[in-house]
Amino acid sequence: MLVTFVAFYLLVSIGIGLYAATRVKNTTDYVAAGRHLPLYIVTATVFATWFGSETVVGISATFLQEGLRGLWSDPFGASLCLILVGLFFARPLYRLNLLTLGDYYRMRYGRTVEVLCSLAIVISYLGWVSAQITALGLVFNILSDGAISNQTGMLIGIAVVLAYTLFGGMWSVALTDFMQMTIIVVGLFYIAWVVSGMAGGVDTVVAHAEAAGRFNFLPAFEPRDIMAFLAGILTMGFGSIPQQDVFQRVNAARSERIAVTGSILGGSGYFVFAFVPIFIAYSATLIDPALMNRYIDTDAQMILPQLILQHMPLFAQVMFFGALLSAIMSTASGTLLAPSVTFSENILRNTFSGLDDRQFLWLNRVVVVVFAVFVLWYALQTDESIHGMVEDAYKVTLATAFAPLAVGLYWKRATTQGALASIVTGFVVWLGLEAVAPEALIPPHFAGMLAGLVAIVAGSLAPQRIRPAGGHAHHLSLGQPRGR
Repeated sequence: MLVTFVAFYLLVSIGIGLYAATRVKNTTDYVAAGRHLPLYIVTATVFATWFGSETVVGISATFLQEGLRGLWSDPFGASLCLILVGLFFARPLYRLNLLTLGDYYRMRYGRTVEVLCSLAIVISYLGWVSAQITALGLVFNILSDGAISNQTGMLIGIAVVLAYTLFGGMWSVALTDFMQMTIIVVGLFYIAWVVSGMAGGVDTVVAHAEAAGRFNFLPAFEPRDIMAFLAGILTMGFGSIPQQDVFQRVNAARSERIAVTGSILGGSGYFVFAFVPIFIAYSATLIDPALMNRYIDTDAQMILPQLILQHMPLFAQVMFFGALLSAIMSTASGTLLAPSVTFSENILRNTFSGLDDRQFLWLNRVVVVVFAVFVLWYALQTDESIHGMVEDAYKVTLATAFAPLAVGLYWKRATTQGALASIVTGFVVWLGLEAVAPEALIPPHFAGMLAGLVAIVAGSLAPQRIRPAGGHAHHLSLGQPRGR
């Protein structure tokens, strides 16, 4: 019954993706859903940006081991990112009417900065998408009671996500996100209600977690712990801002006002709802202590799904795994599309400048397939945990792409020379410290960000030996943005 439901759910997702493909007439439709999305869909798709395997399985496992101190990056940093995007980035970027975030770097600083930042963005997605594919492999392995290996499960997972993302692009992402977010909210709230009754009530679970010290959040009052706290929150809080999947979800809004409001609502909703799977997983300490002891030191990611399989009725299992698959697939589809579109638009487009819009649309689809294959290969090779892959994903954009974006939007004197200085300095400081002092007081990627911020200001104020090189950006083919 459970496997039958999962198969049916996957077929429905593919069907929605194929339906969405009928709305795709040009590249703008594929990348930005024609900028037709209303507030409720924008909110759902922004919420879905981070609500994947990391939130349901990774965060809950980390909380069981480390408490809130292990969650500085996610959900705290991740939520901060989405809210900051709504407050400070959605409005000015939406007004530029751009196709990708890489187009901003070209328009503001020129082709070289565009390529460097776009490459950083594409690379950053490797770990993030791989985490989702790894989680899909884990789910299929659990549901089949080991009959499907993790590796085969990954192959099935990437094939399904590719099937409904490939032809519909952002339309597929948006429509499936809305369906999947509905299933997530309903399913996880239902599971939390069932688990609460089994564990003795919400108060009992919360009191147990508090007594175990799991709610200790603030760092110790010492330099190393404070720096780890700041780096943990800001790696995702700042490093995820220069990301195409965040940009494309906000940029697909019907209006500037919806772009801003949807980002803030989605980020706030994500922060609140991220604690639901944490509550469910921690309930295992009261419901089945033996289960906790079996997995806590070996593979804590298994505690939540095993709790559901061993202690929940069939309907609850269907609801949970439906919600889990929804969470993973909603994140995987958007994060598969984003780097592929960035690579096509900002790396390949100059090479294939003779293509018309329809041909370029097909080039985008080819790149989606190639990136999917590469992600699958990476997921099969790495032994890193889901939480670890996600935490590492945005170090490169924090060190290289954040400063040129943030400073360029709000400081008119930022120059091409300053942006290049920031990218090179941030990259060198980050990797240099990773090589020689990975345990330094200031974490390497955080030091890279700080160095990049200093470098863009210094490079912009210094005598300009590199000529300003702002270039033409490829704009959305729909005229000016509508209502604000």
